[in-house]
Amino acid sequence: MKNISKLEKNLGVTFKNKDLLLQAVVHRSYINEHTEFNLGHNERLEFLGDAVLELIVTDYLYKNYENPEGDLTNWRASLVNAKMLSELARELDVEEFLYMSKGESKDKDSKARQYILANAFEAVIGAIYLDQGTKKTTAFIKKYLLSKLDYILEHKLYLDAKSKFQELSQEKFGITPNYKVMSESGPDHARIFKIGVYLDKELVASGEGTSKQEGQMDAAEKALAAKGW
Repeated sequence: MKNISKLEKNLGVTFKNKDLLLQAVVHRSYINEHTEFNLGHNERLEFLGDAVLELIVTDYLYKNYENPEGDLTNWRASLVNAKMLSELARELDVEEFLYMSKGESKDKDSKARQYILANAFEAVIGAIYLDQGTKKTTAFIKKYLLSKLDYILEHKLYLDAKSKFQELSQEKFGITPNYKVMSESGPDHARIFKIGVYLDKELVASGEGTSKQEGQMDAAEKALAAKGW
């Protein structure tokens, strides 16, 4: 059994019911391998935490900013996406306490691990909410997540890669990027699209995805890196 009190210290929260926090870091795959484990996996807590997180972030944005709905929606999305939540989980060393199958434990840098971490962070929020109530949960979210909003707004990180690349391309060169399918591969049920992003006739970068939209997003991210933006 992992030392859950160390995780409490990382989070800055002392739980009345330690099992709630323990369950928050149990992935479904662990239960499949350890049927004797006395707690369930974290998916119900994640379900609750997701809703609590969205409400607290939405309430904060509504009360503190007069911007239109579209802005607030983009800002909220930049705060509660899997990338941000997985990064927070790593900052707080939640990853060290995850209970996973042997297979999942080895797969540290994949997209799947990012989602496991993000889901665990939401489950932790669900656990804090059940154990400590709304006030403490709000304080936790303000301290670790909402504190990042100023940086996100300053650097326009609320724009997705495609939107950001388009805005900067128009600002710097007066050109709107265009995207072209360079190739398609794989069977019909698992197509891989290679997409190129161009400024006029210049190929800036290429990306891949299981859909054209995903490929375009990947290409835009690589184009931002290629341009040093």
